[in-house]
Amino acid sequence: MISVSNITMRYGSKVLFEEVSTTFTPGRRYGLTGPNGAGKTTFMKILTGELEPQTGTVVRPRKLGVLRQDQFAFDAYRVIDTVIMGNKALWAALEERDRIYEKAGMTDEDGMRLGELEGIIGDEDGYTAESDAAILLQGLDIPDALHERKMGELQGGQKVRVLLAQALFGKPEALMLDEPTNYLDLDSIHWLQDFLLNYDGTLIAISHDRHFLNSVTTHTADIDYQTIITYTGGYDDMVLAKTQIRSRLEAENAQREKKIAQLNEFIARFAAGTRSSQVTSRRKEVERLQTNDLARSNIQRPFIRFDQVRPSGRHVLELKGLAKSYDNLKVIGGFSANVMRGEKICLIGRNGIGKTTLLKCLLANYPGLASADFTLDAGTVFWGHEAQVGYFPQDVGSTIEPGLTVAEWLHRWNPAAHMEDIRGILGQMLFSGEEGAKPTKALSGGEQARLAFCRLILTKPNILIFDEPTNHLDLESINALNIALQRYEGTVLLVTHDHDLIDEVATRLWVFHDGQIEDFQGPYEEWKGKHS
Repeated sequence: MISVSNITMRYGSKVLFEEVSTTFTPGRRYGLTGPNGAGKTTFMKILTGELEPQTGTVVRPRKLGVLRQDQFAFDAYRVIDTVIMGNKALWAALEERDRIYEKAGMTDEDGMRLGELEGIIGDEDGYTAESDAAILLQGLDIPDALHERKMGELQGGQKVRVLLAQALFGKPEALMLDEPTNYLDLDSIHWLQDFLLNYDGTLIAISHDRHFLNSVTTHTADIDYQTIITYTGGYDDMVLAKTQIRSRLEAENAQREKKIAQLNEFIARFAAGTRSSQVTSRRKEVERLQTNDLARSNIQRPFIRFDQVRPSGRHVLELKGLAKSYDNLKVIGGFSANVMRGEKICLIGRNGIGKTTLLKCLLANYPGLASADFTLDAGTVFWGHEAQVGYFPQDVGSTIEPGLTVAEWLHRWNPAAHMEDIRGILGQMLFSGEEGAKPTKALSGGEQARLAFCRLILTKPNILIFDEPTNHLDLESINALNIALQRYEGTVLLVTHDHDLIDEVATRLWVFHDGQIEDFQGPYEEWKGKHS
């Protein structure tokens, strides 16, 4: 069990949460939700002991599994050892045992200590530790060939999966996972979901993946209104319950305000007359009914709407025999397809399998969007009549020029636009008031993504190409993007691992597996049914 009592956390005048007391029960799986900046990661750090609260206390179990955010902390260690470090008691015993064995001569005390250490190693399942760690790594798509390599040799996404295996290792009594699905492909996310559904300890997870939260969590601890309220059910259940509670409170306040107005009218009419006792009783009634100001929610919802200056031709794109290899690794081999206006195609498959490479192939001859150092090995790409492409790359920050304000950068994409229109679009994407004057170099990952959406809203292309657009977005922004893509009348090509986006947006799939691309003409549910 994890419990917090009277926790308060402020930064200057900003209150994240105040005098919060709550309990996280074993056997329950909690989603920790709230908008960006509400204090989710701060609260998680308080729970793990990484951060001390300004007031209050925390009670936590002895064995705690924590998803580390520092990808470079373990660069000098083997991958398999990094996972085993998730069980601190076991790792400390293994290290001490190795130090004793390295001594030139052992004393009687060393021999006795070795016996104690072997007992700890046995109790902590240390004799199967490497095989247990290997099973976790395989489930998270870290192949056996990498298990003996140093962490510093791995790519960023691979490191995240190893650190996730570290958090899951050693049968912790509670798991603390901050954005566990970041950089995971769909197969790895589904594996993680299955693992967590069978986990019988206390789980607390921060995630911007709505489908993950709805699939895994039994309860939702929501940070808002400067407090934490726990709801039964997943994310969608929480949103419904929260909306109903808020509506009821607002309706009760409206009724009270109406009654107070009637009483004040009576008081004003008869205050100077002979009905003083009735006036006095009504004044007391007004005091009793006085409404409390409802705390303001921290949640901000962007409004995304993608339009077109003009539609493209009916035939948007034709690919013939596309091929691309890196050294001896064939990534795309002879892919051909035709794309029609209005189709919404999701590219899905494991990380590193070629989805981004295919997008680069499509843009290889498109003015202004082609990568200077990228060339096709074979094949041709034909863009149709009036094709106007808007591109959201995976590294969206690299497309935002420093040395400008947010409003200046956006205005450059359409110098003819009125500044009122620029400010209106920025306001839609939560850059309100003075935030339009914010330097582009000071933007967070989420702000960079929202500014890139502003550009697509302003320029109104008829073809949208997205490469993992949800990486830095909160749940409200992801939901707004989902709705915008469903309503968009142009053509969409989308790389994402977000289950709901794939399920609710895609009309067609390009599925990458075993060096081939399956062109499936239909939605994700149909494809799953065919392959189940």
